[in-house]
Amino acid sequence: MTAALAIRAAVPWWLRSNAALAGVIVLIGIVYGIGASVSDRFLTLANLLNVIEQTTDLALVSIGQTLTVLAGGIDLSVGSLISLASCLTSGLINGNPDRVVPVVIAVLLLGTLVGLVNAGLVVTLRVHPLIVTLGMGAILQGVTLLYALGPVGRVPRGFSFLAYGRIAGLPVGATLAVTLCMLIALLLRYLPLGRQVYALGDDANSARLVGLRRGRILMLVHGCSGFCCAATGLYLAARFGVGQPYTGVNYTLASITPVVLGGTVLSGGRGGVVGTLFGAFLMSLLNNLLNFMDVSKHYQLVAQALIIILAVSIYVERRRME
Repeated sequence: MTAALAIRAAVPWWLRSNAALAGVIVLIGIVYGIGASVSDRFLTLANLLNVIEQTTDLALVSIGQTLTVLAGGIDLSVGSLISLASCLTSGLINGNPDRVVPVVIAVLLLGTLVGLVNAGLVVTLRVHPLIVTLGMGAILQGVTLLYALGPVGRVPRGFSFLAYGRIAGLPVGATLAVTLCMLIALLLRYLPLGRQVYALGDDANSARLVGLRRGRILMLVHGCSGFCCAATGLYLAARFGVGQPYTGVNYTLASITPVVLGGTVLSGGRGGVVGTLFGAFLMSLLNNLLNFMDVSKHYQLVAQALIIILAVSIYVERRRME
């Protein structure tokens, strides 16, 4: 009994409280095992850093998505906002290093503002976030296409440091994503506002009866989601060197997959961003394995869809048995 308690104490709290996260870590181990049998290069440090680098964009957008889901909602405008942020970044900078700082600040503020508008519409119109953000996504994609029908602008070489640079051997973008994830995880666990996010997602009626301000909480989570989308757009502009009007299309579905895999329930109130981070890494690692196996990108999208269906099915079954 003492040994069992010692083992439990040695396991971090974020792993003890999330069986789904433990499952994701096991799956990561399985993928590594399969990858080792496919190619010796799969286990190299260079490939690991490559996977971490490729996880950055998905991790950023999924962290914001996690917050909206925890509060009992969802954000379906993420893909369009990423496209708009990417195009505005490269189009407004257009190779001029002097414009980098003001454009980056402006894009991040714009993303946050879009999130705040989403929350305002949800509260004012009393419409489910799914409908509001779906409509907002259509508007944003239309604005993006009005601005650019194809690749637009370019970013200076120094800006690419965000995507390809290294700090102490670690990718810059991934380091920033992990830092953001840890800050939000601490906010959710230790600050009253973080606990209010869980309370709202768990039972909106009870949260209202005890005096929680739903509007303020939704402003927080959707504002953060918009900020994360803008950051993702900045990262993709740095990675590709130009903005592309459809670069964010696949992220609407893709951003939900790590959320579910990491143990955040779609009905809200349970889960966290740490699980999402591991879920994003698992998806990137799986795509990397499929690349080593010469599997088409189209089949990789099919695999992502099947994974999210399986994850949701497991969640539904677990809830039914509780």
